Amino acid sequence: MRPAMVAAVLVVVAATACTGHPAHSGAPVPAGTTTPSAPLPPTLPAAASSAPVPLPAQLHSPSQPTIVISEASPEQLSVAVSQTFFTSAPVAIVSALGQASITRATAAAERLGVPLLVAGDAAPAGASAGASAGSLSARPSAASSGPAPGDAVRAELRRLGCTDVLTVGNPPALPGVRVTGDAAQLPALAAAAQLHDTTVLVHAPEDAGTAAAVATAKAAGATVVETRGADPRADAFTVAALAAAPTQHVVALGADFGPADRLAARVAVAHTGAQLPGGGQLVFPGRRFVALYGHPGGAALGVLGAQDLDASIARARDLAAQYDGLSDVPVVPTFEIIATVASGSPGRDGNYSNESSVESLRPWVEKAVDAGLYVVLDIQPGRADPLDQAKSYASLLQLPNVGLAVDPEWALGAAQKPLEQIGSIDSSKLNEIGAWLDAFTASKHLPQKLLVLHQFRLSMIGNEAKLKTGYDNVAVLIHMDGQGAPANKDATWKSVVGAAPKGLPFGWKNFYKEDHPMLTPEQTMAHAPKPMMISYQ
Repeated sequence: MRPAMVAAVLVVVAATACTGHPAHSGAPVPAGTTTPSAPLPPTLPAAASSAPVPLPAQLHSPSQPTIVISEASPEQLSVAVSQTFFTSAPVAIVSALGQASITRATAAAERLGVPLLVAGDAAPAGASAGASAGSLSARPSAASSGPAPGDAVRAELRRLGCTDVLTVGNPPALPGVRVTGDAAQLPALAAAAQLHDTTVLVHAPEDAGTAAAVATAKAAGATVVETRGADPRADAFTVAALAAAPTQHVVALGADFGPADRLAARVAVAHTGAQLPGGGQLVFPGRRFVALYGHPGGAALGVLGAQDLDASIARARDLAAQYDGLSDVPVVPTFEIIATVASGSPGRDGNYSNESSVESLRPWVEKAVDAGLYVVLDIQPGRADPLDQAKSYASLLQLPNVGLAVDPEWALGAAQKPLEQIGSIDSSKLNEIGAWLDAFTASKHLPQKLLVLHQFRLSMIGNEAKLKTGYDNVAVLIHMDGQGAPANKDATWKSVVGAAPKGLPFGWKNFYKEDHPMLTPEQTMAHAPKPMMISYQ
């Protein structure tokens, strides 16, 4: 819950008949993270009744390492979370919908260490049908017909073995249990042994079901982490929180977190704590790359090799800084290193591509990564299989901040030679490369990787409509490499953007010698869509 709401909840608790406990202090936690409530004392003061003290609630860890709870209505969601954590509970809280009721009920549930159930699937009279700022309401039910409001709650109370229920607001009737609206009338409770092996992920609006689910999770001792979307890798604070306290079980509230196996893989990446330059573990939309392109062997292949390693790092930083005021996301200085260089001669292996050794590239890659740069390894395959060439650099791609580029211009057929034609790679081969990189990244629990596909003629990517882009561990970007006068480059840009699969990010290359004139950063960023990678050659 938001800090303001937590403060309000504590005030409400102090005003109820429930017994409070002293405030406690501790080390700050990352933004977006909430922690379990303070430990309960051994017992709460007994009410005036002389009834025997009931057994404490019995808890159990989730049945699977990763669970996605996708129930649609507040009542269904609150019941599902209760079932996830509680085996039994002599006391429970049942709340009606509405902000005042839910606020009071969540405070009491966390304080007492008991489940909170929401009875009813429709917003109270006068309330909005959807959550809005400062209000709590119901999510729409999945279907217009089904069990009557309160049926699921009554069944859950029977499963829990509840004898006493604290009601807040005016929920439906609850036969078979003692009902009170005054917490002081509840029997004394012994504290349950809390669970500390579970993290609950939540990002939904503060509707009634989510608020109740969070309260029940905290009552059980789970750590609640608020995410900024359904992918825990997307946000730097979420990654830091999951890495700081990895747990055996993860429960996510909301169908968009699922399926569970995909979420488990994403959480495994978050647990590593490795973050991309600019924060988080997803490439886009959280950053923009500005790259020096070339080969460490010399300036003939691009500006990257025009100076030594330390000077190249400084130059990349200076170049990226020119875009800081023009970008709404962090700008990341980048090296795009030509790892395999197209050659005019066949070479010893006859493939017209000179493969740089891993050992020769490693100092450039590792020092750049250590300096906070992103590195892209570029493949100019000649007659070689670009996938085989990519695999040969697996030990460098295993670093979190190293991506891959493929340049179809330099792909040759069996009888072709460089510079005699513009090459092409069919989308089927590019899909093989993307699938391999996706599986490789997942197997190493690495942050998402950038896959750059260079293009300045539509023929360079064969059957482009069949190009796959929806990888979970790879972000595909098409990089427009046209050169010459601005008008010519603009026409190429429009052609490349228009032919690409929808939703892809794009890159733009500026040439120091071949562009007449070369665009300024402001002119480069004036293109629509704004390029997410700008390279300089």
